Amino acid sequence: MFVIFFGRIFKSHEYTPYQHNNGYAPIVDGFDSMFHRRVFLRTRDCFARLTTGVPGRTVHVLDRTSEDFNKTYNYSGKFTECLNLASYNYLGFSPPQGECLEKVIGAINKYGVCNNSPRNEVGYSSLHQEAERLVAQYVGKPHAIIQSQGFSTNSTTLPILMGKGTLIISDELNHSSAVYGARLSGANLRAFKHNSIEHLENVLRDSIAQGHPRTHRPWKKILVILEGLYSLEGNILVLNEVIELKKKYKFYIYLDEAHSIGALGPRGRGVCDHLGVDPNDIDVMMGTFTKSFGAAGGYVAGSKELIDRIRATNHNSIYGENISVPILMQAIASLRVIMGLDGGDEGQRKLEQLAFNSRYFRTELKSRGFTVMGSPDSPVVPLLLFHPAKIAAFSRECLRRKLAVVVVTYPTTPLITGRVRFCLSSSHSKEDLDHMLEIISEVGDKLLLKQMF
Repeated sequence: MFVIFFGRIFKSHEYTPYQHNNGYAPIVDGFDSMFHRRVFLRTRDCFARLTTGVPGRTVHVLDRTSEDFNKTYNYSGKFTECLNLASYNYLGFSPPQGECLEKVIGAINKYGVCNNSPRNEVGYSSLHQEAERLVAQYVGKPHAIIQSQGFSTNSTTLPILMGKGTLIISDELNHSSAVYGARLSGANLRAFKHNSIEHLENVLRDSIAQGHPRTHRPWKKILVILEGLYSLEGNILVLNEVIELKKKYKFYIYLDEAHSIGALGPRGRGVCDHLGVDPNDIDVMMGTFTKSFGAAGGYVAGSKELIDRIRATNHNSIYGENISVPILMQAIASLRVIMGLDGGDEGQRKLEQLAFNSRYFRTELKSRGFTVMGSPDSPVVPLLLFHPAKIAAFSRECLRRKLAVVVVTYPTTPLITGRVRFCLSSSHSKEDLDHMLEIISEVGDKLLLKQMF
């Protein structure tokens, strides 16, 4: 507080975000203020790096320098081509060539670029109908609806499903879009420890026994929100055990497969495919096209009654413009490849290559002494760095060696569990992985990241 007090006097223009100003509260306060000033601003060059071109096997990172300790940046107009471990390009559909691109260009010639209207007016075409049919077939549900944004798929769907008198039980590490949608719904909210079936059952038993907080009346319905693959931890949901709880306590399951769809399972159909779970045991299946499919937007799949209700009442369908033609065609084309409808065995080859890359990369990191989190088959591999200084150093050292990585620190993670999150892709060859592992091992030796046995 003393620093902010004197800063407000002698450097008022720099300390505006840390104090009340024109009736507005500070953007950050307390510990967050200290962290922002003393840590984040000094390491800001490791975050939000600008790229150009297509983020495929490699990515072009724009070169920049700073002469005022990361307050501003100078761009040279040049870029560095780096091996890419920073993008959610799980199945390698990002390169702008091949059969998918030809279909996208053909769709633009036939349908134009955009729809110029919300879905419920005149923004719905036969192309959207085909995409929804494919999605439903792919995930094993009767019907599906697509939306133009992954975040809004969660945040606008949950308020339709839940309301006053209902209860949402959410994994404590669920994505912010699901948390935002749960809060908008007006339902009562409870959380359980990450991926802990024992704690989930305790919360369920207590919630059912106690009912509403004041009246103790029974809940109209209970919805448990889960993710198939948690991207910051690299954990795969213990879905089989959740299904057993569902049969016992009769709640509904909302499964977010943003990261697991296309990336897990022998057919790439997500965590249900990976664990051998019948999709009919899941009430609401949600996912996005932004990771494995090289596109954008999201979907919700379920029963006909559920999807009809979402079509009629979802704010995105009523007010938001529908998903654009080229992005929609990219999702359709990649889906058809994964399902084996086009491209011969290319889809299966991509799935097998991703599965190999995920297991090989994780195993090699562990054998070299790194502290690695997550499940063996996860294409997201978090490596713990712990100290904020090492987080910045790791990112900078990798960039110097032409390797693009994403580092994550407070407030996204607890202060002492900062990490680098490697995202594997089927576009990486074994030679690429070996080269990247050598770079990571070299940086790990330099920063003393390896465990001593």
